[in-house]
Amino acid sequence: MSKIAQLTLSVQLPDDETFISYQSITNHTVTDLLKAFINGAPAQTRSGKEKQVTDDSVKGFYLFGLTGVGKSHLLHASCAYAQELGLSSVCLSFSELQQLSVAVLDGLETIDVICLDDVQLIADNAQWQQAVFDLFNRVFEHNKKIIITGDKSVNQLGLTLPDLGSRLSWGLVEQLKPLSDEEKLTAIQFRAQQRGLLLSEEVARFLLTRLSREMNSLLDALDKLDKASIREQRRITIPFIKQVLLES
Repeated sequence: MSKIAQLTLSVQLPDDETFISYQSITNHTVTDLLKAFINGAPAQTRSGKEKQVTDDSVKGFYLFGLTGVGKSHLLHASCAYAQELGLSSVCLSFSELQQLSVAVLDGLETIDVICLDDVQLIADNAQWQQAVFDLFNRVFEHNKKIIITGDKSVNQLGLTLPDLGSRLSWGLVEQLKPLSDEEKLTAIQFRAQQRGLLLSEEVARFLLTRLSREMNSLLDALDKLDKASIREQRRITIPFIKQVLLES
C-alpha cells in the first residue's frame, strides 16, 4: 500500500456513529441489508423479497440519498460493525481524496470492507473514475466488499465513465429516505443520551423548530450545547439554547 494510503487510513472514526445510533424506522430495511452485506447473511430488501448477499457476485453496495439522510453515518457504522466481526475496514471521503493522488487507492483491495463517501464529487474527473473502477475490479478479485455512497441514483450521477456506473449497479443498490421530524427528535435525544446529556422532548422540539431541520446542523448544535453546558455547568434548557445558539 502507498505511504499516502497508510497515512489516510489512520483517520479516527466517530465513536457515536453506529447502527444503533442511526434512529430511523423508515430506513431500517437498508441498515439490516448493510449488516447482512457485511456479515454475508440473507436479508430482506425494501420490496420484501429476500436478497442472498452471500452470492459471490455481490461484492458492491451503492447507497444513495439526499444530503442529511445519514449516508456518512452509515458508512462509519458499517466500519464499526465490521470491526465487531473481526474484519478490517476503512472509510474515506472523496471530498478529501480528490485532493490527493489516485495512488491513495492502491492496496485497498486487501481490506475486508472499503467505504467511499460522496462519489458524485468525482463525476467530472475521468482519472478518479477510472481509479475507482479499477479498485472495484481488484476488490472482486480479492473477494472483499466495497460500499459507496452518492447523492443521486447511478443513472443521475452523470459519470463520464459508463463502466463505473455499471459497477455501481452490479451489486446492491438502495436509497435512503429522508427522516421524519419524529425520527429526528428520537435521534437527537439518543445522541444527547450517548453524551450523558438529558434532552427533554420539549427542548428537542425547540431545536427542531428554531434551527435547521438538517441532521448535520442539529448535531452540530448539540455539540456546541454540550461544550457550553460543560463550560458553564448548566443544564440544556430553552433559555440556555437561546443564549448559546440564537443570541451569539
